[in-house]
Amino acid sequence: MAGLSSRSAVAVHALAMLAHRRGGLLTSAEIADSLESNPVLVRRVLGRLRDAHLVRSVEGRAGGWSLARAPRDITLYDAYAAVEGQRIFSGHSRPPSEACVVGRNIGALLDVEFQDAERALEERLGRTTIAALLQRILASDIEAKDR
Repeated sequence: MAGLSSRSAVAVHALAMLAHRRGGLLTSAEIADSLESNPVLVRRVLGRLRDAHLVRSVEGRAGGWSLARAPRDITLYDAYAAVEGQRIFSGHSRPPSEACVVGRNIGALLDVEFQDAERALEERLGRTTIAALLQRILASDIEAKDR
């Protein structure tokens, strides 16, 4: 079974940082510093987000990245769909044996289960916007400082 890569987490992290910047530009290096990651990885993810019209880039010395849409109009599912580009669940890599009762019947049944699970993921991630996530991030930071 394929799974989510770290690209989704990187994408959401970058989108939250850009939302926090409120229209200002961030470089891929600044985002990479926050992630403690490589700027090349961040640029790849940002490129996919740009292709999905979630962020835009400005070239040059004073360039960087910004959100292309309001944070309230970007969901976690938007980020996931932009960077993952594949189904989470996949069937058998080769067709199972038709001579086996399980082999000849399991594929179609698993397809239904996997499609239902992916719809549930889409619905759940579609409920949370970058704006709402950023509010929770900032609230968590305030709570941590008050302890």
